Amino acid sequence: MSVVVVDYGAGNLRSVAKALQAAGAAAVEVTALPDVVARAERIVLPGVGAFGACMRALRAVAGLEEALCDAVRGRGVPFLGICVGMQILAEEGQEFGVHGGLGWIPGTVEPLAPRDPGLPVPQMGWNEVRSDDPARVPPGWAYFVHGFALAPRVAQDAVAFTDYGGPVVAAVARDNLLGVQFHPEKSQAYGLELLSRFLTWRP
Repeated sequence: MSVVVVDYGAGNLRSVAKALQAAGAAAVEVTALPDVVARAERIVLPGVGAFGACMRALRAVAGLEEALCDAVRGRGVPFLGICVGMQILAEEGQEFGVHGGLGWIPGTVEPLAPRDPGLPVPQMGWNEVRSDDPARVPPGWAYFVHGFALAPRVAQDAVAFTDYGGPVVAAVARDNLLGVQFHPEKSQAYGLELLSRFLTWRP
């Protein structure tokens, strides 16, 4: 099975690749080549930084967005978005202005607004994940680094939550799409369990 980690200059690529191998992936390729992405059997899209910058970086690689769309939306390849790689699945993000996303999950990425003013933003650290879809997203403790969160327009697209001065979407899923706000590659045994489930997932 070929697992492709998409390299568009905006993610913890080597850490994600190593975590996938530790979770049981036989072969992991880190690449920005559209033809390799188009042939992949599973695709992981990491993301670190601001929403708009990540979208610009993705679209700066000629043919990459089209290859992702063909593979994920066209062929139904299992897809995992991590952190900002999950956020850009939304229609738009509100970080440093309003920016269009991939539009695969209806919704908007909005600033974290914890009810407790003593909670710092961005959130950085371990937090509990409560799952409505334990087959794909196990309950447990994961490592988060984020100042924005995806607010889906379709309630069923949100499949896991955490609490940070109020409920925050920790994972979204639709058809062959899975996105997690936390970093599985930094979440030790919990992260490996999630990645292991992704590697055997049959949407």
